[in-house]
Amino acid sequence: MVVKVYISGISGNKEVKKRQQRVLLILDSKNIKYDVIDIAEPGSEEQKDFMQNKSTSLGATISDPTPRHPLPPQIFNNEDYCGDYDQFDMANEIDEMEKFLKLETVETSKAEVILENGDLQKQAGTEQIENDQPNETVANSVLNGEDKEIVENEIVNEADSVQES
Repeated sequence: MVVKVYISGISGNKEVKKRQQRVLLILDSKNIKYDVIDIAEPGSEEQKDFMQNKSTSLGATISDPTPRHPLPPQIFNNEDYCGDYDQFDMANEIDEMEKFLKLETVETSKAEVILENGDLQKQAGTEQIENDQPNETVANSVLNGEDKEIVENEIVNEADSVQES
């Protein structure tokens, strides 16, 4: 199923232009795939007739409260009419965009992250390292040999310099 947004690329009405931009911006921000159909392009008379015949809302604006024909933007899901700008905007406000666009809702799993304050746990192979001193845990799990000794000495030196000041 494809969301189709019918627009007019040469509309002289600023409100219509703003509405078209807002619809596309919202769809982009929600990562909803859509096709833009410009009814003002040469050769798109069939699409214009389809939009005007299938749209049940006229898309009234402040400057044209009773238009003779439906004004863009008009939103469809394939050939199923979804609504005009006002209906789209309301669906966005009440967070029912998928329902408005007649998209299949996808249940997303919610991952739960449990953090224990003060404990740093790191999985190293099959053994788990736990320590109340995070710097030493990192040093033990990442470094070995001489590098480990250098880092441990730097940690001790930093602790001493903090205590002196």
